[in-house]
Amino acid sequence: MENQDKVKHWFYSGVLLKAVFIYRKHLLIIGVVTVILASIFSSPYFITPLYKSEVILYPTASNSISKVLLSSNFSSNKDILEFGEDEQTEQMLQVLNSNKIRDRIIKKYNLEKHYDIKPDSKYRKTQLYKKYENNFRFRRTEYMAVKITVLDKDPQMAADMANDVANLLDSTINHMQKEVAVKAFKIVENEYLKLKNEIQQKEDSLDKLRALGINDYESQAEMFNRQLAISMAKGNKESVKRLEKKLEILAKYGGPYVSLRDALEHDRKQLSQLKEKYEEAKVDATANLPHKFVVSSAYKAEKKSYPIRWLIVTIALFSVWFLAIILLGLFLMFKEGDIHLEDIKKKTLNENFRREEKEEKNNP
Repeated sequence: MENQDKVKHWFYSGVLLKAVFIYRKHLLIIGVVTVILASIFSSPYFITPLYKSEVILYPTASNSISKVLLSSNFSSNKDILEFGEDEQTEQMLQVLNSNKIRDRIIKKYNLEKHYDIKPDSKYRKTQLYKKYENNFRFRRTEYMAVKITVLDKDPQMAADMANDVANLLDSTINHMQKEVAVKAFKIVENEYLKLKNEIQQKEDSLDKLRALGINDYESQAEMFNRQLAISMAKGNKESVKRLEKKLEILAKYGGPYVSLRDALEHDRKQLSQLKEKYEEAKVDATANLPHKFVVSSAYKAEKKSYPIRWLIVTIALFSVWFLAIILLGLFLMFKEGDIHLEDIKKKTLNENFRREEKEEKNNP
């Protein structure tokens, strides 16, 4: 506790300011040397300068072409020209961070060689992906847009890669959606063609029944029975035989005719609904629309963005000065503290000597 109190005493008494005043020339020399060294080690010879390019874009509100353009049952009020909201923005960020875009950019620009990664390195992929993550950044802005930022030592290459990432966004989303849309279209197409074939078969069967003279079972049965009754009342045997034959055919094939006719009517309604789904699925499987609105494209930067040399020099200078002042203050504190302790020892010895003399006088 005594030592701690002494340290506090020396610091509170302005030892740091005293150290600055006493060693001001030393601090000035230290500052000059620090500035020179920081300027040298932050130069392009030691730190590769990086240039920044940015693309700002908005996602579209809807990803389904058929739902927005073709479907009459789609109740959403989203317009295909409307900007997307939180959900679409998060989806876009997730796609931008996917390995699908990353691997295509790495392959197109041969980033493994561009980043000077040795092919025989044990952790070649890890180093490459880490470098990519450091130089490619995707974030949401305060206005709900998405910003693509690319850093590279080549300013033109940084701009090209930023624009390519934005362009690959559409093809990547389309490719992922097509995998599902094509399978869905195949399912709907098979059902549609199957039902269409069944309807054709039922229509062929009805044509054969019509060839036998069955066109409308209910009305024909009513008419034939009425005519039969009239012919029987008149005693017209030939007419009766003729009507009886027609009634036999009607009785034999009337049931299948009614079944086919009713089934055909039901299938045609179902085919109409299925055809609408078929057309929608076909559009989703074959057509493409952009999934983004580009607000600002990337361009070749004229000045580097990293490193910021004045900031590095400033931080280095004040850090070194702070450390130097602390060390010089401690040195000064212990130096003056030793002198102070010697004075205390001398004073203590004098007091002890006087006390002994007083005791000898009192006790002769």
